[in-house]
Amino acid sequence: MTLILASRPNVYANSPLDRLAPRRDDPAWVAERLADPDSLFIPVWRSRNLVRGHGGEEPEAVYISGATAHTLRMAHGEDDAPWAFLGILETRAVFAIDISAAEDPVPLLPPELGTFVDLRAVGWGVPRPEASVLAHARGLMHWRQRHRFCGVCGNPCEIKSAGHMMQCTVCNAQHFPRTDPAVIMLVHRGDKALLGHSTRFPRATMYSTLAGFVEPGETLEEAVRREVLEESGIQCGAVHYHSSQPWPFPGNIMLGFYAEGLTEEITLQDDELKDARWFSRAEMRNHKALGFDLPRVDSIARRLIEDWLAHG
Repeated sequence: MTLILASRPNVYANSPLDRLAPRRDDPAWVAERLADPDSLFIPVWRSRNLVRGHGGEEPEAVYISGATAHTLRMAHGEDDAPWAFLGILETRAVFAIDISAAEDPVPLLPPELGTFVDLRAVGWGVPRPEASVLAHARGLMHWRQRHRFCGVCGNPCEIKSAGHMMQCTVCNAQHFPRTDPAVIMLVHRGDKALLGHSTRFPRATMYSTLAGFVEPGETLEEAVRREVLEESGIQCGAVHYHSSQPWPFPGNIMLGFYAEGLTEEITLQDDELKDARWFSRAEMRNHKALGFDLPRVDSIARRLIEDWLAHG
């Protein structure tokens, strides 16, 4: 089995931030950065990010000033809106701030700043460091919004560690941001690779790599083999790591692999896949003419396919 290396970083990877984790537990330092007029803020509104140039021009992440962030928070009486320190960009502190309580934040912003969009609709196409910062903000704010109460005793939690930990006000249990690991794999055998069509795909003609969550007590390689067998009935042998991609939709890390297919007969095992097929390299390169689509260009699934195509 030929080892295929990642040809370039994935979208939402390669963050330019120094997360500076030791400073999270320094309240005085954090307060100074919050009040610093040079600090940058990334607003998140109902899981959407502020992007300029979406829908035609080259997309660009938008950072706002502390004054603008304060205006957004106060406009709907939420000066205690969820926030978190993300890190340092060159010399400036960067914070995420959730303004989801606003019914419509657009009138509160200068029109040239951009619009709030779902990151998955942006279509970055190529790795952009700023895309990883937006993904970071989205994922962390999603966690903050959904962990306001203790999972142990049900009482309210309060923010700690500059937004990176929630502590119960009664039992003192500490809750940290969670990232759920998921394996995503291109199974190949000879000059063909296995792609499936899920009932969850937004396009009826799209075929993509198989994927699934890692279960407790399971290695990544075991998860790859189990998921492929469960979904397609194909048995896998050697499994090789390719790369990973943060996927904050809502809070996953996608761990990409290539897996050697040992069998060819496809047997759909559950309701996860509506269809699965072996595609040759020629068919994948000519997929539009043949009437099927490949995964979106900002996904690790597409990267696995493209790097495999480049090696044959």
